[in-house]
This record gives sequence, structure tokens and C-alpha cells, in this order.
Amino acid sequence: MAGFFLNRFRNLGALACCVGFLAFPARAELVIEITGAGASRLPIAVADFAGETESARLVASVVRGDLERTGMFNMLAAPGVAMDESSTPNYADWKYRGADAVVAGSVAPSADGRQEARFRLYDINRGLPLVGSAYLASKPLLRLAGHRISDAIYEKLLGEPGVFSTRIAFVVKNASKSYELHIADADGQNEQTALRSKEPIISPAWSPDGAKLAYVSFENKKPVVYVHSLATGKRAVVANFKGSNSAPAWAPDGSRLAVVLSRDGGSQIFTISADGSNARRVSTANSINTEPFFSPDGRFLYFTSDRGGSPQIYRAGASGGDARRVTFEGNYNVSPRVSPDGKKLAFITRREGAFRLAVLDLENGQTQILTDSYKDESPSFAPNGRMILIATETRGRGVLSAVSIDGRVKQRLSISAADVREPAWGPFQR
Repeated sequence: MAGFFLNRFRNLGALACCVGFLAFPARAELVIEITGAGASRLPIAVADFAGETESARLVASVVRGDLERTGMFNMLAAPGVAMDESSTPNYADWKYRGADAVVAGSVAPSADGRQEARFRLYDINRGLPLVGSAYLASKPLLRLAGHRISDAIYEKLLGEPGVFSTRIAFVVKNASKSYELHIADADGQNEQTALRSKEPIISPAWSPDGAKLAYVSFENKKPVVYVHSLATGKRAVVANFKGSNSAPAWAPDGSRLAVVLSRDGGSQIFTISADGSNARRVSTANSINTEPFFSPDGRFLYFTSDRGGSPQIYRAGASGGDARRVTFEGNYNVSPRVSPDGKKLAFITRREGAFRLAVLDLENGQTQILTDSYKDESPSFAPNGRMILIATETRGRGVLSAVSIDGRVKQRLSISAADVREPAWGPFQR
């Protein structure tokens, strides 16, 4: 498995530079399957959007799909009549249909040639509008406008930020044995290829601003850490020391990375500046120390080590110092990832011969196994901490799976005839 021993609101036009950067066109799109639901689901309807038919249909379908995937909403059928954001809904009729909330909107050409997507969210029980906005986007970015609308709806109704407009990175191994680093929207659409290689690519990690990816490439017949600018497609080597260079993780302020180097013998954790300078060793134990991950405040590093005889997760100061063991249940716990609020630790645990996703509550010490699969690896939190993205295996083929923090909702993302591995969920888009 990947991990321990492998080391492993208004104007959207400005976002174009973050979407059209990639070097190669998309080859295949992820297919999403959803199972499970939240403990209580809010009944909501997304009416057909008014305006230019094709664009309106696209935006409305994106919003419906986003909300449905969360498992937090009971999506009700709309009557099939377009309803724009300025329409006053028939509150009594919608209440009879069982809706607590209704979304209406429109898409129309703007004066500058782009499309303007508008929406309004209505509270049916109280009979009043809750939130509304407008987003300008070129036609290729209309899906992003839909995701922004979904984010606004989710936050208003559930009280926390939505992640529909975020992106994910992952590695695809094709039947030809080539490797591709892909970027896609959080719903698996708009998939594009950032890098192709005949050699493995592993451990992609998003910079805190979402502008760069660090990853490990074996194209030079050894593991080397690169930082790749998504706006320009340019990349730079940041760790190419003697031996192995692996497992990059960004500090929360983006000024440095933690990496694993074997230049001093064995696998040891170092921090380096974002440009590759100022390498400084952090771990000191004569054991395998790998898979570092910064705490959200940047003060600590969580990592995997076999210093106690079996791989377990430890925590130490980001500048070094004594390490404290964090995991105690089971004899194999690896791949630590801390939730954005710093309260949860996702990791991979081996139980009854299977590698499964687990979450440790760092405040009360309770551990919960979230999956019943066999070969989970590479956990990555959504930036709101609500879901965890992992790689797993189905019928001998690598797929991605997103699991809610309580284990109730699961999504599987797969690509036909390809292995999908090494997921990383990107930050909120600024």
C-alpha cells in the first residue's frame, strides 16, 4: 500500500487562469456513485433555471448534483417549469410538496459577452428569501458558477462552507503503464492532465493557496520532489538530494515544505523552503520516519515512524524536539492527515488483514473505523473537514472514495479501464 514504506462572489472571470493552465486535454471523466445519507436530510428542490436553455440546464444540474452528493439533502422533484430568481414561489404549494427550501435562478448573456448566472434560495416554512447572488462567467466556466451557487446554498443552510468549487488532484495509471497527474473539480468533472510520465508519480500535495502542487516523480529513475505551478505549467525541483526524496507536505503559510530524505541514511524528515533551499533535519530517531503532515497552526508535524517496533503515528514540534506517540490501537497505523480544524486525525489502520480508513478524535482519544474496504490508502480531508478522500481498490482496480467524517455517506469515483491513486483534496478557492 502507498504510505509507510513507499514514502510516500461575483466575477468568475478572474478564475480562468486557474482552470485553463494544464498542459494536456482531459482523457476521461470520473464517474461518481453515491451510497448512504446523513442522519437527517433537509428536503430541498432546485427548480429549472430560466434563460438560455443549454446554459440554464447545465447550471441547475450542477447545483442539483452538488447538493445530492453530500447526502445531507433530500432532493425533491421540481415541477418542470422554469423559475427565475425574481419569481415569488408559491409557498403553500411547495410546502405541500414537502420542501423546506427551494432554489430558483436564471442564466443570461451579459453585456460583455459572458454569461450571468443568478440564483435565490427561499425558506418555504418562513415564506422568505434567504440568500441570492449573481456570478459572471465565460461559457467554459459555467460549471464553476454552479459550484459557487451550491457553496452559497450549503453554507446558508448548514452553517459551514461548501467545497463544491474546490478541486482534487490524483494520479492515473493507464493500461499502457503510463502515469498521469490529473486535476478535476470536486465532482470529478472538468478533468485535465497536468503531467504525463512513463515513470511513477506519487504524493501530490496542494499548496495552501491552491496555486501549486508538490509531488514526487521517478522520471529520473529516482524519487525527486517537484513543485508545479498550475497557472503556468512550469515546475521546479525542490528536493533532489542523494538517495530518496519523497512525501512532500506544505506548511500552512506556504513558506516551506516537510519532506522525507535519505541523504543522511534511513528515512528522515526535513523541512525546506518552498524554493528548495534551507534543508533542515527535524527527526532524530534512528528509525524510519516518514509521511509528515503539518498541524493547521503550523506548530507540529504528525508523521509515521517504526521507532516502537511497528509503524505508528507520532507528533513532534515542526522545528524538531521530542516526539509523542499518538496512535495506540492496533499494530499498524500510517498516513496521518489532520483535519482543517485540528480536532481529528485521519489515518490508515490495518485491522484483520485489511487496510482501512480510521479517524481519531484528538480531544477524547476515540477511534472510529469509517470503511469496510480492503486496501485504503492516501487519506485527504476536504477543506471544510466534512469528507475524507481516499484511494481504495475495487475488483483489482484503484478507485477513489470520499467518506463523510461520520462514515454515513460514501462516494466512489472511478475511471473506466484505469487505476486511480494518490488523491489530494485542494484548498478553498480564493
